[in-house]
Amino acid sequence: MGDENPLKNLPDDTPEPQLGSDDELRLSRCRRAEHHETPRGKLKCYDWMADIPGASEGCDIAFTDLVIDENGKKTEEEIAAYGVKVKGYASNAADFAATEATVAEIKNDFGRIDILVNNAGITKDGLMLRMTEQQWDAVIAVNLKSAFNYIHAVLPIMIRQKGGSIINMASVVGVHGNAGQSNYAASKAGLIALAKSIAQEVGSRGIRANAIAPGFIETAMTEALPEEVRKEWTAKIPLRRGGKVEDIANVATFLASDMSGYVTGQVIQVDGGMNM
Repeated sequence: MGDENPLKNLPDDTPEPQLGSDDELRLSRCRRAEHHETPRGKLKCYDWMADIPGASEGCDIAFTDLVIDENGKKTEEEIAAYGVKVKGYASNAADFAATEATVAEIKNDFGRIDILVNNAGITKDGLMLRMTEQQWDAVIAVNLKSAFNYIHAVLPIMIRQKGGSIINMASVVGVHGNAGQSNYAASKAGLIALAKSIAQEVGSRGIRANAIAPGFIETAMTEALPEEVRKEWTAKIPLRRGGKVEDIANVATFLASDMSGYVTGQVIQVDGGMNM
């Protein structure tokens, strides 16, 4: 019937849990004088640690969030314990002008920017027929536009330095899609395509760009899920466990370091084999 509500017979599905861990955006300045020998080769720098890998490998860390509150200060203290320089910056990653100003401030404070990790992210889930324009715009702005903003601001610095590594935190949802998360999936797919495009544009300048696509990662959010939901998810994963934050951090470390010096334009799925 023409007057029938098209939503009436749709199930009130609770979208599957977010398959990733997004929060902030982080930049780092590598200590060029410090190299760390490992069995796998010489490492120049990283950009994160347990939650933000790289500090333990000699990278100075700059990170941004909407506000630098008690949690932000705690993050600074945790990173500083590795003996590196660290500073958090309050900034809206989705704001183009604010991002330009923040990057300029970071460059002034640290002297250089070697690694950029675009990790800002939110979800506003809903089936397409119920999704509002505001839900769509908010997710695209935070998840995708923020990466454009920071890459646009950082690239001139990396070009002058003749090198750099850009890492976009995508999701397996951006590779395979997910019902109830069309806005999130589109934003994450956009991050993958953005990394591939940037890799082609500036590879000749010594700048690499890659994406990481986490699967089901155990976080405070997933711990709040009902036990039966968690069991259902892990049963779908060949490794029979959810991922750890460190699993993602290790891949980010690899992409940030010289070990991946010939890797660019790639998307690495870190999902325990859930999507093959």
